[in-house]
Amino acid sequence: MYAPVVLFVYNRPVHTRRTVESLQKNTLAKESELTVYSDGPKTQDAAEAVRKVREYIRGITGFKSVSIVERDKNWGLANSIIDGVTTGMNRYGRVVVLEDDLVTSPHFLEYMNAALQHYESDPKAFSIAAYNFPEQTMSIPGDYSWDTYASFRCCSTGWATWLDRWKRVDWGMDYYERFMQDRVAQESFNRGGPDLTQMLKWQHERRIDSWAIRFCYAHHANHMHCIYPVKSLIMNIGFDNTGTHSGVDPRREHTALDAEWNPSSFCPADAIDTRIVRKFYDAFVPPKRSIVTRILKRLSG
Repeated sequence: MYAPVVLFVYNRPVHTRRTVESLQKNTLAKESELTVYSDGPKTQDAAEAVRKVREYIRGITGFKSVSIVERDKNWGLANSIIDGVTTGMNRYGRVVVLEDDLVTSPHFLEYMNAALQHYESDPKAFSIAAYNFPEQTMSIPGDYSWDTYASFRCCSTGWATWLDRWKRVDWGMDYYERFMQDRVAQESFNRGGPDLTQMLKWQHERRIDSWAIRFCYAHHANHMHCIYPVKSLIMNIGFDNTGTHSGVDPRREHTALDAEWNPSSFCPADAIDTRIVRKFYDAFVPPKRSIVTRILKRLSG
């Protein structure tokens, strides 16, 4: 049985349609169960867009089965994902997760299922990612022989995991005070990006509402890794300021996907390539502003 797909949608009918249509073209679409979670409108202004999204998703076909959960109020992305993924995990033991702004390649589901099967018993694998940075942002060394690589940071842009790993996430963050007093632990966590500890702090202070930073921390706490493909099977179409947490970022944008590529050689989950993780880390370092921009910023402030 192939892993079910859980899709979270909100108020972007055009993005949702593109996400679903690309998923329908996947080679395993007709053999995969799809569950769509539709969050309720946060404001009255969002109600019409939510209605249009729901009108569209009620007509989805092309999968083994389609189930729809329409929230009667606004749960927010974090609560919706935690609840929806937990429900799927408890029923199936593994799930593939998408949001409403992710266009997938035709081999996305093949790769995710193969990777879930391959890494299930690997004690260093916590989750599977389908996204990778564009070549201009993070190039893979020419002599790297695998189709996947291991990294310290989880991915929220098309991912999958297993029930036993999902159960290890401490959503209440009981570890927080102890962790914030441990500089060595913070440095270890930040190997996945210089922003991780800061984001965890913001989550604790309720300045952000992120399931992903807590999921990332679980990778660190369990000394496990996320597995990434060397070429992306996901194209994020949400970097257009239409989403709650999205914004324009050319360093993360793909203009196209390789429709023929299907990863087949999987690296060991404990095989950290220092060249790759260094470039991965650098992809999360904010770009330096030009001296002109800094002067203008100072004058305007």
